[in-house]
Amino acid sequence: MNDATATATNTHPGMPIATITVQLDGAPREVAAGTTLAALMQALGHAPLAMSTAINGDFVPRAQRDRRVLQSGDVVLFFQPIVGG
Repeated sequence: MNDATATATNTHPGMPIATITVQLDGAPREVAAGTTLAALMQALGHAPLAMSTAINGDFVPRAQRDRRVLQSGDVVLFFQPIVGG
C-alpha cells in the first residue's frame, strides 16, 4: 500500500481495502478504489494551487479534482502550468 491508499475510507471494517492501478507520471501506482484526484494529490504532498492535472490526456480543472474518482488504468499527470507571453 502507498500513501494514497491511506486516504480511502474502509466501509467494511476487517476487510481489506480494494486497490486499483493507475499510471502516475509514467509509472504504475496502486491507489485505493474510490480515490479522487484531489486525494491522490494531497497524499503525494502536491500543492493544489501550484499544479495542474490531467487524466488520460484531458485537463482536469482544480474545482473538479475532488469529484474525479480515479479508475483502473487511468493515466494521471501532475504538471506545473506555464504562463507568460
